[in-house]
Amino acid sequence: MRPQTPTLDRVAGPADLKGMDGAALRRVADELRAETIWAVSQVGGHLGAGLGVVELTVALHAVFDTPRDKLVWDVSHQCYPHKILTGRRDRMGTLRQKDGLSGFTKRTESPYDPFGAAHSSTSISAALGFAMARELGQDTGDAIAVIGDGALTGGMAFEALNHAGHLKKRLIVILNDNEMSIAPPVGAMSSYLSRLYAGAPFQDLKAAAKEAVSHLPLPLQEGAKRAKEMLKGVTVGGTLFEELGFSYVGPIDGHDMDQLLAVLRTVKVRADGPILIHAITKKGKGFRPAEGSADRGHARGKFDPVSGAVVKAPNAAAQPNAPSYTKVFAEALISEAERDDRIVAVTAAMPDGTGLDLFGARFPNRTFDVGIAEQHGVTFCAGMAAGGMKPFAAIYSTFLQRGYDQIVHDVALQNLPVRFAIDRAGLVGQDGATHAGSYDIAYLSNLPNFVVMAAADEAELVHMVATAVARDDGPTAFRYPRGAGVGVEMPERGVPLEIGRGRMVHEGERVAILSFGARLAEVERAREALMARGVSPTVADARFAKPLDRDLILRLAAEHEALITVEEGAVGGFGSHVAQLLATEGVFDDGLKFRSMVLPDWFIDQGAPVEMYEAAGLQAADIERLALEVLGVEVLEARREA
Repeated sequence: MRPQTPTLDRVAGPADLKGMDGAALRRVADELRAETIWAVSQVGGHLGAGLGVVELTVALHAVFDTPRDKLVWDVSHQCYPHKILTGRRDRMGTLRQKDGLSGFTKRTESPYDPFGAAHSSTSISAALGFAMARELGQDTGDAIAVIGDGALTGGMAFEALNHAGHLKKRLIVILNDNEMSIAPPVGAMSSYLSRLYAGAPFQDLKAAAKEAVSHLPLPLQEGAKRAKEMLKGVTVGGTLFEELGFSYVGPIDGHDMDQLLAVLRTVKVRADGPILIHAITKKGKGFRPAEGSADRGHARGKFDPVSGAVVKAPNAAAQPNAPSYTKVFAEALISEAERDDRIVAVTAAMPDGTGLDLFGARFPNRTFDVGIAEQHGVTFCAGMAAGGMKPFAAIYSTFLQRGYDQIVHDVALQNLPVRFAIDRAGLVGQDGATHAGSYDIAYLSNLPNFVVMAAADEAELVHMVATAVARDDGPTAFRYPRGAGVGVEMPERGVPLEIGRGRMVHEGERVAILSFGARLAEVERAREALMARGVSPTVADARFAKPLDRDLILRLAAEHEALITVEEGAVGGFGSHVAQLLATEGVFDDGLKFRSMVLPDWFIDQGAPVEMYEAAGLQAADIERLALEVLGVEVLEARREA
């Protein structure tokens, strides 16, 4: 049953919060939390992060003048309460669905979303940009960045803090410290933040509120002089942030409305430079099933809003009786590591998502979570490779983009044998364009020294893990999609593939379809439909985008009227490399009809994966249609039949 929300019902937008007293705002927060739980239970989505910032969201919109004041969320999966308060409550039922609300902030969706943020550690840079636009005469108010503690493990956040401290312009950064991003946080920053609030719940507002400290709880902690504490290596107060040029406020209780209002109102009046407010929150706050789960309810499908039990759609299609690609990768890597103690694995804050939680349980001393720091993770792997280890960097395709300079300069240029296990390759569904793995084929296949593979099914993935282990003379990458495999028979052990050698799947005539990656299942369906029309296409699995299987490609070109390549990547990838080969060899001079099926040159918005691939034109029906069109005669017959 939908919760009763009489106070929240009076809030059409942030302006309606301005005249409310603290008691009314607390009621809004309580009802907003219940509404958030109910809304997410109906459609699924990110839950825990939003529940942790309910009071903070209400207080920010009550104190500041949004949307003129720019509120930037990082990572913005904590923005669901913000969406409800900013005029989108009636559309929460469309969350993360085709043509519906994004699961993140999105500039085209609302003026209250001044900056999109689905990758982490970007908010301080963006907010500083807004602040400087204000300083240079634009009609922009305050700039407020709300950054999670996990996002603060990303190096970009520290680059922005350093620059903001140097510029000394008014900027408000709120550190949402919930001791947890998606996985438990790692590193010295996490330990530093823990020490800040271990001994006392609050700190003095210090320089930013010299004349208004009466608005705040009295400080409960005394510290020695900063120099002495630094020499001792003992952290008291916000020393790190102060050294970066910020006034530091906190830690404060991020669920205490009175504290939040007092601090935010004081900062709004008094701050004259960069200031950091350190708020302690609890991820999943107020929903016991989330508070008790390992990830604090980070992301969920539809669930019962009381018990938290997952609710399955009554007509949901059964999943294939096959393991997920992620699990197949993890188990294959564990199997290889049991025979090779040089194998190590690295993740960037996604141990569960990449399957390295399984590897870490088996080999804890050979598993490294670097935090949300892909750049460091890539070069860390390069260093281990140079030191004689066999590192596997297991990183989602969309996140690997963040480490591209390091891939080029620290790995490829030095020809170091780092192995990149690229999860979530292709279109990923409800997380939308920000999380789609669209570009890795193109951005890796153009690099010297790289071997680039794509698994057509889960058995091929096992062999590609073995191939990556065996290759010690340069970098290797292999990509695989999100979700379950196709249900093929699994090998007992992976066998290294011959580098640059594809495989023939079906011999046919007239038209050859050369697949790279997990679209092979759709190619097979297209072949069945074509055969029903009297066309018997040849089907091959390229396996490698680099190096190309020259012999296979040139044979297909020589023996067929037409050649079609299929991949779930952007233009500039596998098909472009095949076209370059064919042009160099003069094959087009002989009249070959060549077509390349790739992701379109636009960002495909969220939806179910099947909807996204339909929009991309990479389903079996699209492959069948193109094959008929390129052969000419058959398309006329198809039109007559239609």
